[in-house]
Amino acid sequence: MLCCIEVLLTPAEFQALAGRDLSQSVCVVFDVLRASSTFVTALANGAAAIIPVAEITEALAVRARQPDVLLAGERNGLRIGGELSGGVEFDLGNSPQEFTPAQVKDRTVVSTTTNGTRALRACAGARRVLVGSFLNLDAAVRAVLAEQPDHLLLVCAGTGEGVALEDVLAAGAFCERFRAVSQNVDLDWRDSAEVARESYRAVKHDLVAAASRSQNARRLRRLPELSQDVEYCLRLDQFNVVPGLDRTGQRLTTG
Repeated sequence: MLCCIEVLLTPAEFQALAGRDLSQSVCVVFDVLRASSTFVTALANGAAAIIPVAEITEALAVRARQPDVLLAGERNGLRIGGELSGGVEFDLGNSPQEFTPAQVKDRTVVSTTTNGTRALRACAGARRVLVGSFLNLDAAVRAVLAEQPDHLLLVCAGTGEGVALEDVLAAGAFCERFRAVSQNVDLDWRDSAEVARESYRAVKHDLVAAASRSQNARRLRRLPELSQDVEYCLRLDQFNVVPGLDRTGQRLTTG
């Protein structure tokens, strides 16, 4: 078996995906701080599904059709308030620690974030779209290995149009672990995958400190109510849950 491994390092690369055939590709989206960590946590804590949407108006439209959904999301890191949504206060922000079993068990959550939901949408047309984070890294590696993809595309959600260090390190950690367990797979490493893997290898003995120096981590640490999210999102292998888009391409579940 031959598997080509490629990493999209920045959102600036998303647009080109629309012109590519991803029908034989498995995509894993990383938005460590914080959307992918939040999605993993929500489903691990019993949420029925996550509906990722790009815009606030889309989230409100889903609520209009399904009044029992929870609205979640952020702009500039903060929970969406009525000033941005025509007076509708969102139930949750984008902090994974808000998504407790008491809040989300058996509930469907509609989420809109700055980059994470955009990254998921960029993978439309892929054979399988999964969500990765440090929290479910080992489970994500095993899930991809079970898919036996011809092409593995690791998508870093980034910050704005630029790179996010923590996403690159997570993709690199994934590459390192995938290589270790892929004895019967012939791996075709693209340079982007080597960049991510070598970035991770350079700091893996002090991963938390390295990722904590990222732009997103520094921004969150300046907000007292969100500062603990950084340490939480950098924990390794806390959950055996791998969110994936269902057949409709509209909902994240663990099925």
